[in-house]
Amino acid sequence: MNAPSLYANLPMSATQTLRLYLLEAWYELLRMARTPAFVIPTLAFPVVFYLLFAVLIPGQWGGFQKATYLFSTYGVFGVIGPALFGFGVGMAMERETGLLELKRVSPMPIAAYFAAKIAMSLIAALCVVLLLSAAAIGLGDVRMAFVDWALLLGALLLGALPFCALGLWIGSLVKGQAAVGIVNLVYLPMSVLSGLWMPLFVFPELVQKLAVVWPAWHLAQLALGISGQLEGVNAPLHSAVLIGFTVFFLALAAIRLRGR
Repeated sequence: MNAPSLYANLPMSATQTLRLYLLEAWYELLRMARTPAFVIPTLAFPVVFYLLFAVLIPGQWGGFQKATYLFSTYGVFGVIGPALFGFGVGMAMERETGLLELKRVSPMPIAAYFAAKIAMSLIAALCVVLLLSAAAIGLGDVRMAFVDWALLLGALLLGALPFCALGLWIGSLVKGQAAVGIVNLVYLPMSVLSGLWMPLFVFPELVQKLAVVWPAWHLAQLALGISGQLEGVNAPLHSAVLIGFTVFFLALAAIRLRGR
């Protein structure tokens, strides 16, 4: 990753730079839309799991509103997927095929490459949350004030950024199909052990105590606090952990990419 761009010193106006950023983001979105193996599971799985556990399987959870609780946690699950797979798998594939190196020696600022992947991840995350919202309101009978829903949406979208950083680090480590396996090894266990699929009180006490090591748990705490399913949530603490997680994995990825 140390090879300088052939166009590094080429003067470029602010309008041209903005156009490059927008074009790269647009092409990244087109690439995503033309990859059904990515789009369909990313959009469908959180909604299908939500309908299964929140709507089809009967039962009450004590003082929790099950449909609202799972709307919050599956929202977290839904935004993590595009971030991890978009960066982790997408970047690994592009490194393996040489596309990333080709972009680096093009007139495009390399930051546009990463900005496009962030935009793709956030747009996919937005689509997931909107689909979940429709399912929760229409079939789960979830009722939230618009302000609370907007706050939850904002928290989920911003909360996807730490997982973009984690995906970036994974994508910098491995190539091709290996990234798929590694991302799944991180994504699925973390989701279950963070209480995203079912509440942590159904797990042994040790699993409940160890949940704090997972960034997904911290994002879930924020989401559950906003939706009114948890009281006394320490939002500054959970936000600080997620910010620290982001900085840590961005630093690891930067070291890895700089050394290539």
